Amino acid sequence: MAKLIDGKAVSQKVKEEVRAEIEREGLKVGLAVVIVGNDQASRVYVNNKKKACEVCGIRSFEYALPEETTEKELLDLVDTLNNDPEVNGILVQLPLPKHLDSEKVIARISPEKDVDAFHAENVGKIMIGNYAFLPCTPAGVMELIHSTGTDVSGKECVVIGRSNIVGKPMAMLLLHENATVTICHSRTKDLAAVCRRADILVSAVGKADFVTADMVKEGAVVIDVGMNRNAENKLCGDVKFDEVEPKVSYITPVPGGVGPMTIAMLMKNTLMAKRIQSR
Repeated sequence: MAKLIDGKAVSQKVKEEVRAEIEREGLKVGLAVVIVGNDQASRVYVNNKKKACEVCGIRSFEYALPEETTEKELLDLVDTLNNDPEVNGILVQLPLPKHLDSEKVIARISPEKDVDAFHAENVGKIMIGNYAFLPCTPAGVMELIHSTGTDVSGKECVVIGRSNIVGKPMAMLLLHENATVTICHSRTKDLAAVCRRADILVSAVGKADFVTADMVKEGAVVIDVGMNRNAENKLCGDVKFDEVEPKVSYITPVPGGVGPMTIAMLMKNTLMAKRIQSR
């Protein structure tokens, strides 16, 4: 029987630490969140980020722009926020409407205010191990792994998924802690056999019930980054939880696992941005 990794509890601890540091140092920290259009999932995320800012003592600046906002208008707003000393972190909520180029928008954010760590300069720093910010979801996954007391060094780790937001940086963070890392994807041959080698298995493919018991090593640590809907429209992850859970040592639930950590690490990055800008 696996122990559940409680993302809500770990994220609360991170947010309390951020608040305590802000209060102890008497800092004024500000996060600007830009949302374009009426995507309902994006609205939920933005609202959750505002609540987390309140908990952490971070000022939240929301810019809700209409669907028809032009690229120039959005880039001009990013320029304004880059130059605003009260804004320490800038987050442009993705996905953007189809007529807007998200890569161009991310590239316009000052690397010192890029609290999502999506800017090419920050991605490069993660690659060489000389980083200030970490992408929020992979950083949250590392916090969850550490919360179990698992030493990553020397472990065989498998990451399913090679996205720029989760898969690739996840592999780099594990590698920086001396794990042996395999990245799997749609072209991987005999995926189940590769996954069965993993002491730590991280799934980020976005397919409901994708990881089954026959893909998991006895006693492994399983981190489920997926956020999907199954046939009954119930929220679920990539991992077939009821089947996998009896076989492993630790596992994250969905919801309540990785999800809360992403926003907690955003708060940590925003505090780090403030410190960098105050040097």
